[in-house]
Amino acid sequence: MSERRTRLRVGVRIPPCDRADLVVGTARRAEQLGFDDVWFPDSQLLWRDVFATLTAAALGTERIGLGTAVTNLATRHPAVVASAARTVAELAPGRFTLGLGVGNSSVGPVGLRQTTSAGMRDGLTMLRALLDGEEWDFDGHAGKVRSRLRDPRPDVPLHLAASGPKNLRLAGEIADGVILLSGVSPRTLQGATARVREGAEAAGRDARRIPLTVSAFCAVTDDVEAEARQIKPICASIAQNGGAPFLALAGIDVQVPATVEGVYPDLVHAEDWDAAVEICSAWISDEAALRFAEEFCLFGTAERIAERLSALHASGVTGVFLQHVGSYDPPAELIEAVGSAVLPALPLPTEAKAGHR
Repeated sequence: MSERRTRLRVGVRIPPCDRADLVVGTARRAEQLGFDDVWFPDSQLLWRDVFATLTAAALGTERIGLGTAVTNLATRHPAVVASAARTVAELAPGRFTLGLGVGNSSVGPVGLRQTTSAGMRDGLTMLRALLDGEEWDFDGHAGKVRSRLRDPRPDVPLHLAASGPKNLRLAGEIADGVILLSGVSPRTLQGATARVREGAEAAGRDARRIPLTVSAFCAVTDDVEAEARQIKPICASIAQNGGAPFLALAGIDVQVPATVEGVYPDLVHAEDWDAAVEICSAWISDEAALRFAEEFCLFGTAERIAERLSALHASGVTGVFLQHVGSYDPPAELIEAVGSAVLPALPLPTEAKAGHR
């Protein structure tokens, strides 16, 4: 009898910041360099349509996994998402993962609210039923309307992005996988995975069989201090949105106003990143930014990043997707640096054969 340990899946986040054919060129380069997945975020005013981009990526790549990181069920009705997901999955059999979240940069710019945990539960339940080919009773203006998705696609995995305890438990309970938004800090990851495990156990599921993908900002560099300054808006946004307790675990004690003037559309997706860095310097010191980079992000030499990725895998994480700083340019430099120096340094899967007694 033999036991095989699968290797960590390493992906990269590519914003649909340009024509779909050009974005696909970036995805194809990631495929050539050995990345396992490319993940595309969804924000209808910031970027090109995510499913149109995914369709082009499905036709323009051969092996690499494709996913949304993430789309939502607020600006898009679950029935619309089901149809879009089915369409992409048909073009990339076995390669597509539907990542879902509360909305964030999609809902904010158009004045909508993020999806609640209860709304996410209802939406995922409807979405799963439609993709499985089941009939669904929709609440119409004149009463119930029963319909189904023609040519369903039951093999589309639904992964829920989560950071708060309610959604982490919900993900463990009903999702096919979890996208953890807590960074790579062992302290926050331990708490997040514990909530996922609670949800899974409450539903009678084996938490060890639920894929865990961690989102992390990454920079391959010999000068972490200089690179860390660039992520001040990220740190400020976390503090601004209820994440101060997580930052405090790393000794980062910051207070950021609920509203920050001079940054559009928000801190994480600022169009003028240099200006956002300067503005956020009022609350995030260079020292705090450095601590944030060292604790929550993957900043450092290729060897150091490879070591931390291996440690994540050993802790139970099954995948990561790496992000560069910035929303309106492709992560070309990150893909080249990680593909040429980090991925080759990762250990291959190990296979141990039990001896006979």
